[in-house]
Amino acid sequence: MRRHLIRIYNILVMTGIDPVKLIRAIRGVPFYLRDLREFKAQQNESAITFKLGKAWPCFGDRHADGGVASGHYFHQDLLVARRIHNSNPNKHVDVGSRIDGFVSHVASFREIEIFDIRPILVPVPNIKFVQCDLMESVDGALVDCCDSISCLHALEHFGLGRYGDPVKYDGYIDGLNNLYKILKQNGMLYLSVPIGDQRIEFNAHRVFSIRYLLSLFRNKYEIIEFSYVDDNGDLHENVSLDSEINNENFGCTYGCGIFELRKK
Repeated sequence: MRRHLIRIYNILVMTGIDPVKLIRAIRGVPFYLRDLREFKAQQNESAITFKLGKAWPCFGDRHADGGVASGHYFHQDLLVARRIHNSNPNKHVDVGSRIDGFVSHVASFREIEIFDIRPILVPVPNIKFVQCDLMESVDGALVDCCDSISCLHALEHFGLGRYGDPVKYDGYIDGLNNLYKILKQNGMLYLSVPIGDQRIEFNAHRVFSIRYLLSLFRNKYEIIEFSYVDDNGDLHENVSLDSEINNENFGCTYGCGIFELRKK
């Protein structure tokens, strides 16, 4: 039941309707009207004059949390940015991760080169942009071009057409192969994808089982560390993959697996 409700909620959000924000906004309307009356009364009594501009009601903020410190993106972006800071690679490349999350974290302390199928038109210090499709053969100049590469919550979208990319059922395989080519031997790959019962929810994303992911990494990478974000948005850091529990994807329906891999 909970899974179906989450699915309905996600569909509504993707169409621009967020039921949680709507409920918060409705709850906030009476407080807004009360506060506005009180504010206008104080304005008439004050010796300092501010002209009231157009109304800009923020109905839902009263009942929202002070900030979001959970979830896939919050934890993966912070965790991997910290790893990049500590390892200080010669050259770090990112493929498709969030610009206003992980990329901006890294750009605050070092240069980062990003590859994405969509253009980024605004120049930002410490960020070098290359527009390319990682499902296509990579240019020879990119082979072995870096000693550190990240792809956070992006690989699951390859080939599903969501971002204007060509529809390709196994596009994620091409993406993985190209990440391997771009990375130098003994270089580090930081990869995160949704984990749970393996499936495609077209055209949003794929969800991978841990067992299948491990088969993709075999003979190519050494697993240095594994962490995951569970269905409640909580981080579990440096978790052993030797446990039988990984066959159950650590109980996740739609979690986030964060792999730190060294190229063999």
